[in-house]
Amino acid sequence: MTRRILIVAHPHRPEALEAAALAAAALEADGVATCTDFHAGDKPIEAALVLGGDGTILHAADLTRGTGIPLLGVNLGHVGFLAEFERDDVAHAARRLAAGDYTIEERGTIDVTVTSPDGTRTSGWGLNDVTVERANLRTTIEVALDIDGRPLSTFGCDGVVVSTATGSTAHAFSAGGPVLWPDVDALLVVPLAAHALFSRPLVVSPSSRVTVEILDRSSSDGQVVLDGARAIDLARGGRVEVTRGAHAVRLARMSDAPFSERLVQKFSLPVDGFRGTRPVAGWGAGI
Repeated sequence: MTRRILIVAHPHRPEALEAAALAAAALEADGVATCTDFHAGDKPIEAALVLGGDGTILHAADLTRGTGIPLLGVNLGHVGFLAEFERDDVAHAARRLAAGDYTIEERGTIDVTVTSPDGTRTSGWGLNDVTVERANLRTTIEVALDIDGRPLSTFGCDGVVVSTATGSTAHAFSAGGPVLWPDVDALLVVPLAAHALFSRPLVVSPSSRVTVEILDRSSSDGQVVLDGARAIDLARGGRVEVTRGAHAVRLARMSDAPFSERLVQKFSLPVDGFRGTRPVAGWGAGI
């Protein structure tokens, strides 16, 4: 049976398209067929090579949701927290993917149910986060937050982020939330610019159900944004329920470097002078 690897590249970046051509040539030289359309063809896809930033990896995760296909990211963007390689390693990454030279790291997700005031339900999911935010940027929204069906607090705010451990370094981090190691099985709740005394980030059980309701007295309707890309309108009186996701996302890893080294590398954290610290250079090349 012919082996096949999916290539997902940012469609509007010339360097991503050039990288896709380079990766395809490297894979085909190793006897592996490639495709750029997930739904085309009748042969199974064994893995996906993703060329772009974290947004492209999130898109690839949505495209392959529920299939178990491992994703290997090559960062062509800025931070690229989810990527395993940098832009100069495209051909190397492709060859190692073709050789099966990788391990699998599973990342938890969230399932989201949006219920409008008339009872209409819309389902969604996220690898990073879901944000309940104001539709009118000139005002705030009034929300009620409850955990496991019990009210916790009501407050005015710009929004509320509910994230996975993976998403703790994304929107939740920019709002002042803590960094969670990827293997921490928990949900993170971070209010955005809350007008309340009790507005600290919360780390709750992975089995918990987090509900955010936009109160009728709110001066603005809201919207629900999944992974910063997919939006659902939500009027006053609507609510959002978030639980641990049914499907994990599988990332292909070629380095055994701990997450702390990824933090140091991506955030350029100062570590000079700390006795016992080993060099962090080289993890991006799978060394």
